[in-house]
Amino acid sequence: MTMRITLHTRTLHFKQPAKTSRGQYTSRISRYVVVESGGVRGVGECATLPDLSCDERSDYDLLLRQFCDTIERTGRIPYEALRPYPSMLFGIETAFAQLAAGGSTALFDTPFARGEVGIPTNGLVWMGSYDQMLARMQEKLDLGFRCIKLKIGAIDFDKELELLRIIRSAFPKDKVELRVDANGAFAPNEAKVRLEQLARYDLHSIEQPIRQHQWTDMARLCQESPIAIALDEELIGVNIPSEKERLLDTIHPQYVVLKPSLHGGMMGCEEWVSMAKIRGIGSWMTSALESNVGLNAIAHLAARTYGTDDIMPQGLGTGQLFTDNIDMPIALRGERMYYDHH
Repeated sequence: MTMRITLHTRTLHFKQPAKTSRGQYTSRISRYVVVESGGVRGVGECATLPDLSCDERSDYDLLLRQFCDTIERTGRIPYEALRPYPSMLFGIETAFAQLAAGGSTALFDTPFARGEVGIPTNGLVWMGSYDQMLARMQEKLDLGFRCIKLKIGAIDFDKELELLRIIRSAFPKDKVELRVDANGAFAPNEAKVRLEQLARYDLHSIEQPIRQHQWTDMARLCQESPIAIALDEELIGVNIPSEKERLLDTIHPQYVVLKPSLHGGMMGCEEWVSMAKIRGIGSWMTSALESNVGLNAIAHLAARTYGTDDIMPQGLGTGQLFTDNIDMPIALRGERMYYDHH
């Protein structure tokens, strides 16, 4: 059966600048892989983040086209060749999953895909001024989120502590789970003291307290920290299974946070999950600011990977970020994401 693959590029615009401690995004480019075979169509999103993705490169479009030409000829995904290019692999895997589902955006058969259950999601509070962050925080709580993730490391640290103090004085940890993401903002020599200050506020976890590639410092922090540490940026570019095992065995974090566009596509994330589980390390999945095409795929992957009974809150609350997102049958109702099954 012949297979035809076309590529489309689209620029998405943020409603408000998405700020992290590394800088801010006002727009982003996504490529869409459209695979057609036997009258069925599958679409996947290939999205890189500048200064973050291991496969962000000047010849990206040319390389993606070459992989698509190979797939048109063979009808198969060249997984091993695509390991160094997680965003490409994720987009292609998504398109193939939709083909296998007969063209449905319900990619895998799960209670979530059947519209029977929603996936718990953390409310994401972006960096901003103290007043902005407080207002965003209140908005998420009013919507019913019981797990909030705060981006920290951009404003004065004492002000961030004050924000956490205000939240905790109103909402104890049995009412609201608090996660923070430092995006590598702390210096190794100050991180332990900062983690001790943060620990007063009963945090669930902190993502990437120091920059990646400092394995010795990170391993020590994971051992000594009063707050559970989750690795995120640390996993980027670690695409070979033996290297993944070496990282987990060296650093031994409490959690890994998985973004298919950055961490090996669906295949790579499933490897991370199973390797982490063997070592008693927890995990959850989150979006890397994709459009709803990628977000839908991550939600279905999370539902298939973790089941839907005892799933931790996932990072799926990014669908409202863009002014010009793509319509998909996913929606946040309260703190849960639902697939509107038809």
